Amino acid sequence: MPSQLLLTYDFPPMSGGIARWTGELARHYPARSLIVSTGQQPHSRDTDQEFPNLVDRLDIPSRRLRSLPGALRWSHRAATLARLPGMQFTWCGNLKPAAYPAWWARFRLGIPYGIMLHGGDLLILRRQIVESRVKRRTARTLLENASVLVTNSSWTANQCRRLLEILGIGARNGWIQTVPLGTDPVFFRPGVDSTAIRDRYHLDRRRWLITVARLTPHKGIDTVLHALARIGNEYPDLGYLVIGSGPDEERSRLETLARTLDIATRVRFLSGVPDADLPALYNCAVVYAGMSRVLPESVEGFGISLLEASACGFPVLAIRVGGIQDAVRHGETGLLVEPDQPEQVCAALRSLLEDRSLSARLGAMGRKAVEQYFNWNRVTAEMFRMGLEHGTRIREH
Repeated sequence: MPSQLLLTYDFPPMSGGIARWTGELARHYPARSLIVSTGQQPHSRDTDQEFPNLVDRLDIPSRRLRSLPGALRWSHRAATLARLPGMQFTWCGNLKPAAYPAWWARFRLGIPYGIMLHGGDLLILRRQIVESRVKRRTARTLLENASVLVTNSSWTANQCRRLLEILGIGARNGWIQTVPLGTDPVFFRPGVDSTAIRDRYHLDRRRWLITVARLTPHKGIDTVLHALARIGNEYPDLGYLVIGSGPDEERSRLETLARTLDIATRVRFLSGVPDADLPALYNCAVVYAGMSRVLPESVEGFGISLLEASACGFPVLAIRVGGIQDAVRHGETGLLVEPDQPEQVCAALRSLLEDRSLSARLGAMGRKAVEQYFNWNRVTAEMFRMGLEHGTRIREH
């Protein structure tokens, strides 16, 4: 009998970190303890069959959940699901639009809810509440009525506290909880044979730097291109593999930059890569490059792909910004460098490429960290426990 409900805009087969998080909750929650409510996506029927928990999709595309008619239909459906016997708590995969139907179910039925916060959403909201009184009032209502606010990193938690201060909401004891994210150490692992995948994607036997990310400016892919251009003559066998999709203009910008820097033959952009190919592609690499930067409304709230690389047993090089500092332990699972310091990036790359014992140690410790802590079993256990605790607590009062 289900005891918790997950309302989410982002859910597989959608891509991205939020969809990964919500999908792993549906995969790792105890069977039949969770119902996921979301919208329609192409090929979602095949994806939904993979989960041991029910995925209840409205008969409208996910994009329409952001509209007023969609939110009203979602609220009606959420209230129906919340009436099921044993239902105690609702999780919101995001503040907007998922918290609207969650608030409605709480208002109508007394079912408490919690909101998952990601970093960039808080930056956007800070601007919106300054520009619009309506959005300020709405954000205040949705947040202050939540029983728990779950952030993916300590950085995101600090941003949440600042937002609450701006809204004039006093943070209650234990209200903000940080749950660092994870990955799957069985799926992502070292030693995966990469021979077939190299042939499929026409990858030669270079030493590859790798980034798995959506092609957007804040991911800092251009920083890696500049670093490769600066040290490329020292390492003729070094290349850069970029896996991810994004706006055509961003990919065109990055490809033009690679040509301008005269490293285009060393750089490969792969889009539309299925998840099944990722472990073998990671095993083609020697260093993961996570050069994300903070932009006014974009940030790496955590960085799941950093952990995927660690799970595959090789070191991570990343910028010390946002939630990355929770995902990468400097000197233990990878190296962190300061933002806007290209010389530090190049020096750290040289260290990882030349000092094999250092790379091996960081990779082994990264793998161990994923096995022991940064995994979905631990994340799910924390979320499930919080849902039970807060659901029971409200009902007792």
